[in-house]
Amino acid sequence: MTMSASDNKKIRVLVVDDSAFMRKVLEGIFNNDPQFQVVGMAKDGNEAISLAESLKPDVITMDINMPHLNGIQATEQIMTRNPRPIVVVSSESREGADGALRALELGAIEFVSKPANAVDLDMKNVQEDLVRKVRMASKVRVVRTAGRPSAPLPKAAPASSGAIRAAAPAEPDQRFPIVVIGASTGGPATVMRLAPGFTREFPAAVLLVQHMPGTFTGQYATQLSEFTGLTVKEAVHHERLLPGTLYICPGSQHMRILPPGRIELDNSGRIAGYIPNIDVTLESVAAFAGPNSICAILTGMGNDGAKGARAIKNAGGMVIAQDEATSVIFGMPSEAIKTGAVDHILALDDIYGAIEKRVLSLSRSMPAGVRG
Repeated sequence: MTMSASDNKKIRVLVVDDSAFMRKVLEGIFNNDPQFQVVGMAKDGNEAISLAESLKPDVITMDINMPHLNGIQATEQIMTRNPRPIVVVSSESREGADGALRALELGAIEFVSKPANAVDLDMKNVQEDLVRKVRMASKVRVVRTAGRPSAPLPKAAPASSGAIRAAAPAEPDQRFPIVVIGASTGGPATVMRLAPGFTREFPAAVLLVQHMPGTFTGQYATQLSEFTGLTVKEAVHHERLLPGTLYICPGSQHMRILPPGRIELDNSGRIAGYIPNIDVTLESVAAFAGPNSICAILTGMGNDGAKGARAIKNAGGMVIAQDEATSVIFGMPSEAIKTGAVDHILALDDIYGAIEKRVLSLSRSMPAGVRG
């Protein structure tokens, strides 16, 4: 995806929601902002597909639970036949989170949580987030069609190099590589496409810090486990890192790794505007793992991860940034690159291979008692 659109013209929005009241609320939010114009409203997925074709809006806001054709089905058809930037507007219930994540897999750009109180519909709590994300989505030119990631490798499949062997559980004085993946806008689908490369014998712990609501990360762990050989779980306070496991930072907390390789979760609120904060995790991993640390900064808006990338590099670790051509939003990778800390700027399909090569090199250089 590449950036497009002029900032001096109104952003044309198609609102899709089965609730007439919610459509009116969303219309009011956009039409009260001089940067936006609501050009159409749809009450179900069928209308959304038709109006997306005829109106060609700059952005579509998409409800998930709708009659006749739901938001997931509508997103799939729009992204296949007539791709437009889609921002999912969904509840934070388990059903809503599952639907939003499926839509993101299919090419939706971002998601915004509906107010928890359906009676008051206190949109002031989400208005700023909604406007910001729709504005950002309008600058993305969608060039890819929908489709879930390809089938994952079997859980017991060997790594592509045939050289990865299972590592023993960590002891307090042991060290093994730690891989940190940081992502924001476009991250859920991007990580889904990266995940199949990892197998259960992968001799490193993998940490994923994705800007995402706290109610989404547990469900995301369940979905992601379908596409990788790693054990996937939402991180738990004070648990010890193990190789062959992918730990997802809970969306409402920050995650640090402290000696002797234990996870510390912190619910102190936003840090530098982000929760979870990628820099917090990277800086702690750099301090703990030093040259055995690897980070990959993936698609996302903002500069989270740039300070952490410098910390990883200064500790002797390796830093990868996703390239512009395969990023939904090149903001975070670009900011990391500007620091001078990035070792490799890679297309999404090349990132796992670079991580695996580094992990194997580190594993071979460790004493046998440390490798396990």
